[in-house]
Amino acid sequence: MVLTKEQQALLDGEKGETMAKVMKTLVMYGEAFGAERMVPVTSKYGHTVISFGIGVMKPIYELYDTLLEAGAVSKQPFSADPRPLDKNVPSSFLQDVVFKFMYSQQERYESQLKRFGLMGDKAYTCACYLPEVGNTPKRGEILSWAESSAVVYANSVLGARCNRNSGIIELMGSIAGFVPEFGLLTDDGRKADWIVEIKTSKKPEAQILGSAIGMKVMEKVPYIKGLDKWIGNELNDEACAYLKDFGAATASNGSVGLYHIENLTPEAVDYSEKLLRDNAPTYIIDDAELERVKNSYPCIWKDPNATPKLCFMGCPHMTLKQLEMWTERVENGLKESGNKKVLVPTVFTSAPDVIEEFNKTEYAERLKKTGVILSYICPLMYMNNPLSKKMPVITSSNKLRTYTSAKFYSDDEIVRIITKEGK
Repeated sequence: MVLTKEQQALLDGEKGETMAKVMKTLVMYGEAFGAERMVPVTSKYGHTVISFGIGVMKPIYELYDTLLEAGAVSKQPFSADPRPLDKNVPSSFLQDVVFKFMYSQQERYESQLKRFGLMGDKAYTCACYLPEVGNTPKRGEILSWAESSAVVYANSVLGARCNRNSGIIELMGSIAGFVPEFGLLTDDGRKADWIVEIKTSKKPEAQILGSAIGMKVMEKVPYIKGLDKWIGNELNDEACAYLKDFGAATASNGSVGLYHIENLTPEAVDYSEKLLRDNAPTYIIDDAELERVKNSYPCIWKDPNATPKLCFMGCPHMTLKQLEMWTERVENGLKESGNKKVLVPTVFTSAPDVIEEFNKTEYAERLKKTGVILSYICPLMYMNNPLSKKMPVITSSNKLRTYTSAKFYSDDEIVRIITKEGK
């Protein structure tokens, strides 16, 4: 790798041994992927995927202490993934004990994040790019992020440039102010390896469509045709919410870091089929294919027919418009069934800043009346322990389904279960 004088000086220890190790780590990371140089991180804000103070990660906290003692802090204010705990989310006494034990380092870790440069006490969300949060990169900006759903959104919808980094690498990139140039930071790396043709008879469910594409193309870049028929050719609130959920599914059910949607996403609008690699294979998605994919999801509950004890919606965190729309959907479902409150304990999750704005609207009191709980929690972190894994939890998030024991249902099925059937 060819380094600039500034980068070489850091590697040689001009700013101390700790900073030299940061640079050495980034250089080794880049060389592993064939990077020939470093490029500056140009976004105004960073983001870190690690937001949970889990006890077994003590070596990480010790590493962070070393960095902080050396003054190796982020050159950018940054946001972090959602907090793992919220006392308002239903839990048993035993779960509370497990949570306290699991996240015993939470206070220590959040203190470290503040010293590193956390944007503020509310800056905890996986959807940091939402306008209410204030960490929305501009097209062409170079990022040092790791959160997979945020990376794929920033690359695809916003046209920023970021690789799928690890949690520690992302922080080191923000500290150094440089990242190795390879993969999705390069023009060639952003070309499409697959053509995906949407031939459905109705608007495909974002989470299932993203899952199908992710499992097919894995880490490759898809160029998607025919989706604009269903979600339009304007990146408005509704389309962006759809792409948030769609992208998260491609990233978690596969390893997609960038997708192009014909006539909609920035690079597809500008370059169209010039983005396609020669001889790119085609994957056709119709109604039958989406049904096949959905039916392939395993149910790992001990009793597959158990009555759900909890429903999580919002992985990734819900947008303001989604909160409003889902309030109406729950209200309508309850009205049709003659019930006053949801039949399954249900949690909607969103960013603290989005929740703050939502609470200013008429919808906040309306949602509360339905019995739905609104939280800033990370559903995945709630589920990631033995007691929660045993719970029959339902969701329409393919990310949560993939990483936990939660059972997947479509949005329509979720509405029916929580408002009408209870099972």
